[in-house]
Amino acid sequence: MLLAALPAILGAAKDFAWSQALPGYHYQFPRDHFEHEDFRTEWWYYTGNVVDEGGKRFGFELVFFRQGVPPGEDNKSVWTLKNAYLGHAALTDASGKRFLYEEKLNRSGPGIAGASFLERKVWNANWSATWSPGDRQTLRAITPKFRLQLELEPEKGFVIQGENGVSQKADGVGMASHYVSFPRLRVKGSIDSHQVTGTAWMDHEWFSNQLAADQLGWDWFSIQLEDGTELMLYRFRKTGGGVDTHSSGTFVNKDGKARHLTYNEFSLVPGAARHGKYPIEWQVRVPSLGIDLACRPVLANQELAPKNGSVGYWEGAVDFSGSQKGVGYLEMTGYDGKSPLR
Repeated sequence: MLLAALPAILGAAKDFAWSQALPGYHYQFPRDHFEHEDFRTEWWYYTGNVVDEGGKRFGFELVFFRQGVPPGEDNKSVWTLKNAYLGHAALTDASGKRFLYEEKLNRSGPGIAGASFLERKVWNANWSATWSPGDRQTLRAITPKFRLQLELEPEKGFVIQGENGVSQKADGVGMASHYVSFPRLRVKGSIDSHQVTGTAWMDHEWFSNQLAADQLGWDWFSIQLEDGTELMLYRFRKTGGGVDTHSSGTFVNKDGKARHLTYNEFSLVPGAARHGKYPIEWQVRVPSLGIDLACRPVLANQELAPKNGSVGYWEGAVDFSGSQKGVGYLEMTGYDGKSPLR
């Protein structure tokens, strides 16, 4: 769902007059699946759970972040820093009990990284998400530790998260995002030498402001249940303790119809198990839907600690059991005391 933060050298971008995520936004597809360079921050976020023919389990994450930089002098060079692109690629090898990740940080430059509606593509060097008719998407990433090539096909249509065109994150004008999800994508392809199949989740958000000063971080869940329904839930933690009332979520039924969930319609309760400061076991409840789930990680250590100075976070493959069974991803930020997206 959310960016853990780009390097501090780009922090000055907040002073520029970027467009704001406002209610009543008129979405246009497929155009809105791609770049929005008048907004400060944008990401395309892929996570999934797959198995090979022998039942070997993998979780994968491939993320493309764009951070806009306010214009300076009138420099016509292709190397002028207008957008910075950060990429994260991670692999959870459940059987091998390994968590691997790599990162890339590039300026757009002469085609080095970018997002293009005309090309139907988002990329960062040799990592890419390429779109074809029917909202099919092909992911490619080659890293020193692993490689993947995956074909993704929607099993149901995309969902616009939030209400009235925005996912409101805090009080105030523009303290929101435009947020689109593909909640269930059928996956087939390869991870290293393994031929894999499974499901994926894709998020695309664009905005210029999100967190308020008293919001410390968030806990975000994508949940794909065996009955063909999905949940997206997140809660914002406040600096003084407690949960912010802007926490919310979405339930997607078997037919793809979305229902917005307000903060008082669900609960996300951490258990005692920890990886460092991160609570890695949770109880997820949506009483009105009869949902009561235990969330457990595939591996305890699925923490990304970026080398480029940005804020670390935990994000990894998880299993759900209880009222139903399912798989998904869990993201947790702000547990080191640093608030991203200021």
